[in-house]
Amino acid sequence: MSGINTALVKLREAKSVGYWPNRIVSELEYLYHLSQENGGKYDSLIAEAIKLLQAKQKDDGCITQSAANQVEEMLSAAGKDAKEYRMICAAHAHIDMNWMWPWNETVAITLDTFRTMLDLMNEYPEFTFSQSQASVYKIVEQYAPAMLEEIRQRVKEGRWEVTASTWVEADKNMPNGESMARHILYTKQYLSRLLDLDPDTLNLNFEPDTFGHSENVPEVLAKGGVKYYYHCRGDEGHNLQRWVAPSGQSVIVYREPFWYLGGIEPDMAFGVPSLCNKYRLKTFLKVYGVGDHGGGPTRRDIERIMDMNTWPIFPTITFGTFAEYFAAVEKGADSLPEVTGERNFIFTGCYTSQSRIKMANRKGEAALSEAEALTAVGKLAAGADYSKTAFAKAWQNVLFNQFHDIIPGSGVIDTREYAMGLFQETLAAADTSKKLALQAIASEIDTSRFLDPDDDIRESRSEGAGVGFGVQQFRLSQTSRGAGKTRVFHVFNHSLTAREDLAEIVVWDWEGEPENMVFQDEAGNVIDHQVLDFGTNFYWGHKFVVVLIPAKVPACGYSTYVLSEDADLSPQVVFPRDPRVETIDEPVLENANIRAEFDPVDCTLVSLVDKRTGQELVDPTVPAGVFRLISEDPIRGMTSWRVGRYMDIKDLVENVKITKLEKGVLRQFITYEVEFGSSKLEVSISLDGDSTQLKYSVKCDWHEVGRKGQVIPQLNFYLPLSYQCTAYKYDVPFGVLTRQPLDMDVPANSWAQALTSDGGQSLVRIVTDSKYGFRGTDDALAVTLIRSSYDPDPYPELGIHQFQFSICVDDKMSNRGLIENAATLNHPLTVISARPEKGNLPLSQGFLALKSGNAAVSAVKLAEAADDALIIRVYETEGQETPVELSFAQSIKSAVLVDLTENEVPGGSIDINGNEVSFQLAAHSVASLKVQLV
Repeated sequence: MSGINTALVKLREAKSVGYWPNRIVSELEYLYHLSQENGGKYDSLIAEAIKLLQAKQKDDGCITQSAANQVEEMLSAAGKDAKEYRMICAAHAHIDMNWMWPWNETVAITLDTFRTMLDLMNEYPEFTFSQSQASVYKIVEQYAPAMLEEIRQRVKEGRWEVTASTWVEADKNMPNGESMARHILYTKQYLSRLLDLDPDTLNLNFEPDTFGHSENVPEVLAKGGVKYYYHCRGDEGHNLQRWVAPSGQSVIVYREPFWYLGGIEPDMAFGVPSLCNKYRLKTFLKVYGVGDHGGGPTRRDIERIMDMNTWPIFPTITFGTFAEYFAAVEKGADSLPEVTGERNFIFTGCYTSQSRIKMANRKGEAALSEAEALTAVGKLAAGADYSKTAFAKAWQNVLFNQFHDIIPGSGVIDTREYAMGLFQETLAAADTSKKLALQAIASEIDTSRFLDPDDDIRESRSEGAGVGFGVQQFRLSQTSRGAGKTRVFHVFNHSLTAREDLAEIVVWDWEGEPENMVFQDEAGNVIDHQVLDFGTNFYWGHKFVVVLIPAKVPACGYSTYVLSEDADLSPQVVFPRDPRVETIDEPVLENANIRAEFDPVDCTLVSLVDKRTGQELVDPTVPAGVFRLISEDPIRGMTSWRVGRYMDIKDLVENVKITKLEKGVLRQFITYEVEFGSSKLEVSISLDGDSTQLKYSVKCDWHEVGRKGQVIPQLNFYLPLSYQCTAYKYDVPFGVLTRQPLDMDVPANSWAQALTSDGGQSLVRIVTDSKYGFRGTDDALAVTLIRSSYDPDPYPELGIHQFQFSICVDDKMSNRGLIENAATLNHPLTVISARPEKGNLPLSQGFLALKSGNAAVSAVKLAEAADDALIIRVYETEGQETPVELSFAQSIKSAVLVDLTENEVPGGSIDINGNEVSFQLAAHSVASLKVQLV
């Protein structure tokens, strides 16, 4: 056997360049591999053929056509076995969205590629082509509608295969579960309309270049009617497999054995017998075509496919589609090996690179989640406008930026600039819809009792003040609608659980005495408040003060709070502020639940005690809660893709300046700043009321630059813990995942928790508002904040960054509790100013609540095909079946379970009782409920 192989190698090395030598040697090599799969069946025949070729080559000086034909005749007995194997050649043009180029070049790439494909189809009637990504069809519709008609015709003929079930070939780790659902919803909705396709035929998720895959991908795909998955990276196991999600849902996966790019070469056939036999098939898939920058299959590829199919000792080679291949696989699907878990990790630097794009993704997802929920209930309760078209376009912006070279940060400056432009459009749409809906609700709330006939508002300057204020902090514009000394504010909560949290209220041009400022709830109870900005603050011709109040807001609803001036009710007693004695400034933040002590010199965390258990949570022997400047080794290259070895770690503890230490009635905080290199860090650490989390609000003016072959600078936050961390828990799309300690960055949607098996009751978690790269190892938690990679963008992070994260002290709460707790950072309460007026709604109202069930809510929206029905999407969090109960402010007319494309799921059992509905939610699963209200 080895002798034949050696002879074939020598024959190939010695063969003359030309068609016939290449053909016959390739046939022999294929037959050799086929023989090995059949116990050496053709070894002797191959050996004789090789001897004949060697003799002919010696006599003629080369392998001639005559010699090749003679050898083919000698091998003819093997022809039937050779042709039993079929190679389906599926043509594709991998088009990276804005990878190394701007949007206008992406448009040109797409249209130029498709023109070539259509021209080749005209010339070669057997040629077929497959193309993924809804976004490229959107390009054709928008920029070349005449070409769209040609594509439609080829689609009808079955020669142009649409392999898109997602808006782009997306990252599968950083987008949240709801984003994954929207990829399927909007892609099937758009392409079925655009190309007159049955949505069920859009059943392939084509992800050749995606950098890893979350474990719940099969659950999402299956719930969206997607049966097949094609990918290349993130796994080194089986090439064909059934990938099973924790829920039990599965998809058939083909992992490309070669690469997703390339041309047609004879050696593509050599592995066909072994791969086919391994999976009990006679059919093999070859994906070909020039890609990344488009281009697609070439004339040479087409001619070679047609020619090689005529070779007598070679597989049957045909043009074909992915659908044909997976249809063949389906016949033996029950015997495919099963795999579970995530298919990771690859390119871990992509969890951090280009942090602005990642911030845009998180903020965009959050803004749309809030806007859809509040606009939906606003429509049902107050007739607010709900534009499905506007929401779809905004979501498509978010989905586009989830392309596997955009959100990972592996693009150029043009990539980022276009992504951030789409982000601005997304926020404009989301915030506008949300604001108009809240104003519609507010106009129906009866606040007439707060009209003060003695309040002279003729000289008021407050109405219209604050236009645009807060938008840069990703809040709704805090425009004032009230006048005089009595002001009405409505606090909104989009989540399906009631919340008690601090709300920030901006008061504009208030002419009362600050010491007589009083806030009351709807029952008239005076509540505490804390002024955050002492003195007068100015903004575009108006003055303001920011006040904190403790707000209680019903699930998916609102509550009302009123500001007035009343010296008799004011809880504050004001004494002269001149100091009488000097006290020690203790850098300690403490409430009834936790006590955090900071080093008075460098503001590192020297103690963090859970007062409920008495447990010390940080390691006192090393700096904890410390920002670090890390120098990464760039020797591996591809610096935006890869986190380099840590060459040097410098704790940012020198020349720390504490600028504020305040112990307010509702919020305590320490503010400090530190300069390092050419950069500056400003940090505010706060502790609210009875909270169990330390919130870090960070502003970093970053000027550290990566230098080729020298260094990649990284800003990192590090938290060594006092207990042994046996594993780490992370939130992932539509679920929670536990991983073993790993000395590498790993992805999470927003948080990581350090677990222990020693019986400790308190655990520590880091929750972020815009970061994705975490590292859990060596009894510590770390989050990577900024990385100055230098390729392909040499200066990706220069400038000012603002972000937040929290250190959370958790008891052993449920996964649902962890998810909801983290949501408070990513979804602060929303406040709007309103005028006192008559209305039909009460001062406090909840519209929709998750009453019970181990479930987290990912979406509340209007149904795509109905204006009087809601879609509520939930996912199970604890790994066991659970009853889920929802209550509404109105009676329920009907309720059914639907899939991610909002088609009814047969067999779902729903119980309706007045304004409540309940159903069973399977372990680890996602469910979508469509509810029509009376």
